[in-house]
Amino acid sequence: MIEPDPAKPAPGFKPHQLAFELPQDGLARPEFRSAPFYAVILKTVARCAPVEKERAGIQKLFPKNKVFAPMFECDAEPEDAIRYTNVNPKVGFIAVYAGQELAEAEDFLETVTILGLFPGANLRRMQAVLVYP
Repeated sequence: MIEPDPAKPAPGFKPHQLAFELPQDGLARPEFRSAPFYAVILKTVARCAPVEKERAGIQKLFPKNKVFAPMFECDAEPEDAIRYTNVNPKVGFIAVYAGQELAEAEDFLETVTILGLFPGANLRRMQAVLVYP
């Protein structure tokens, strides 16, 4: 289950991460994937670029949808263990959670497009992945 409300941060997740329910079964595993969800990729950036200030500013535009950015395997965040599927791992991005269902996500993309602030914004179905050390 995804926890997309930025007003209710989930314990154990960093501000730039999309939180999701983690397993509580104690089993060892190399990784754990969230349920699939849709996100709007707002913009691409250089991999590991320092985007937290920009991400936090964009978050104010979407108070009910978490804005997130990958920092997996970046020197600035050496303990960041969350990556995302269905994206190029050689490129960074800033995205916003758009919903579990396609229709909901398409409506959200339309809202983003109307703002006119993110040319090229596009919808992506993905999963968040916790990679265990």
